[in-house]
Amino acid sequence: MKTVFRILPWLILIVAGYLFISKKFSINTSVESKHQLLVERIEAIGKLELVRYQISDVLEHKNKTDFLPEASVLLIVKAEAVGCIDLTKITKEDIDIDADTAVVNLPQPEICYVKIDHKNSRVYDTKMAFFREAGLVDEAYKAAEKQVTAEVKKSSILNQTKTNATTVLKPIIEGLGYKNVRFTFE
Repeated sequence: MKTVFRILPWLILIVAGYLFISKKFSINTSVESKHQLLVERIEAIGKLELVRYQISDVLEHKNKTDFLPEASVLLIVKAEAVGCIDLTKITKEDIDIDADTAVVNLPQPEICYVKIDHKNSRVYDTKMAFFREAGLVDEAYKAAEKQVTAEVKKSSILNQTKTNATTVLKPIIEGLGYKNVRFTFE
């Protein structure tokens, strides 16, 4: 029993010392971000988005140099392309109304944007990239964006935009009391 009373104060002192030191010298990590948001420009946009293509691309991008081994990256790229019509281009002269007939001349459809979805895209594999990996992946994404844009331009997105414009706008104009509604594109 005497031994327990001799050891107990030392044990309490050691535990208290450990708790004090661990609390005093513990490493606390905190992250702080300060933002100064500034709206640079406000624009009125009259583009009616009518079709969205969701695209997947598997890309192998290689970088060849004379003195280093060939580096390559394999990406699975997700992208989207949107076809739209700019309604701000419509003037009074583009609308012809005759009794129960309305003829509306719409502007030509256009590709609003093509963008890579970085959140859902993945770097599948890299080979011999080492310290060049970040630059190689960046080059690959840029190449993917160029290729996707070129393929979208060759696709039927503009025809689909015309079809969807008729489908979306016709009921609106018919709701105004016009039984015969026709669209032309200039």
